[in-house]
Amino acid sequence: MIETPPPFACNESIAAHLRLLRDSHLRVTGRPLGDPGWAELDGDALCAAFWNADVVIASHGTEEDPVLNYGNRQALELWEADWPAFTSMPSRLTAEPIRREERAEMLARVTTDGFIDDYAGIRISTKGTRFKIHRAMVWTLRDEVGVRRGQAVVFSDWSPL
Repeated sequence: MIETPPPFACNESIAAHLRLLRDSHLRVTGRPLGDPGWAELDGDALCAAFWNADVVIASHGTEEDPVLNYGNRQALELWEADWPAFTSMPSRLTAEPIRREERAEMLARVTTDGFIDDYAGIRISTKGTRFKIHRAMVWTLRDEVGVRRGQAVVFSDWSPL
């Protein structure tokens, strides 16, 4: 894979969010997110590692209608969106209207259990391309004092429909 720079400046806010993704994943699942070497990364190096990962990584916040707040290169390619469009989209729009209740039930399960590592579901890109996610891990983002900050997903297996 050819590494590319992210389409955003890796400022402290983005680096802090990526640390939250990485650290909350480890706290909730007991497993590192990505390469174990990511534990030592911060700043630009952490941004580059997440951006160029060979898995899809995405997250949303805690708004009433949660908005996507991070997607790496793989996520943006799969959802056929650029950074501004992806990070301003309500996460419910990643699923077709008929699939949104199923998605909401899955997210409620994640909120209750902390994480799931067996999610499979149909999603839709911004251009209407449908695909099925297989074996995704979805977890609740909690900071170091336990405050809920959103939810995130990582997966590497999907197929076009």
